[in-house]
Amino acid sequence: MKNDISYYINKSIFITATNTDVGKTYASEKFLRYFTSKGLKVGYFKPFETGVIDFPLDGTKMLNLVKTLNPSFDVTINDVVPYQFKLPAAPYVAKENTIIDIEFLKEKKKYLEQFCDLLIIEGAGGLMVPVEKDLFIIDLIKIFDASAILIAPSKLGCINDTLLSINVLKAKNIDFELYINLYEDLDSFENVSKPFLIDYFKKLNFLQDL
Repeated sequence: MKNDISYYINKSIFITATNTDVGKTYASEKFLRYFTSKGLKVGYFKPFETGVIDFPLDGTKMLNLVKTLNPSFDVTINDVVPYQFKLPAAPYVAKENTIIDIEFLKEKKKYLEQFCDLLIIEGAGGLMVPVEKDLFIIDLIKIFDASAILIAPSKLGCINDTLLSINVLKAKNIDFELYINLYEDLDSFENVSKPFLIDYFKKLNFLQDL
């Protein structure tokens, strides 16, 4: 992260990942706590949550956390998670006949920004998860005028997935930082994946160090 914390005031950070179940919600929590510790009022936005039965589990958990970190974030779960779908699938599939209104999402983001210095936006799945036929999660990063944090796992296969995701971000000219979530294949990560990653990137960031 940049040393000058004032850089992040009135900014948005989009939390994305190399794939699903990599730890975007965990990462969102880590960064919400990190920026709070640096004196910023934080906010949270999750445009889509799928697999919703009675209420959005991840969104509700994060909203409750943010309200403890920043009591002035006086918004509802429907503000934080405007699109809630029952089917646990990509938004394009889960939405069925619902039309995703991008202008509506931009207005929601603008509304949430009134209550915080820094808005953490959590994506769905990986970068190329479809929202509409010709609209993908990666496109929302620019639509929301956000910088990106790419979360990669420690499991076998992370090298390939990480490099593919980075190439896509670079192709779209999206500014990003890479963080690794040490949660899977921990016994083998040091020998199997880390040697290449440290040679390639020179320095690695881990969520667990925040």
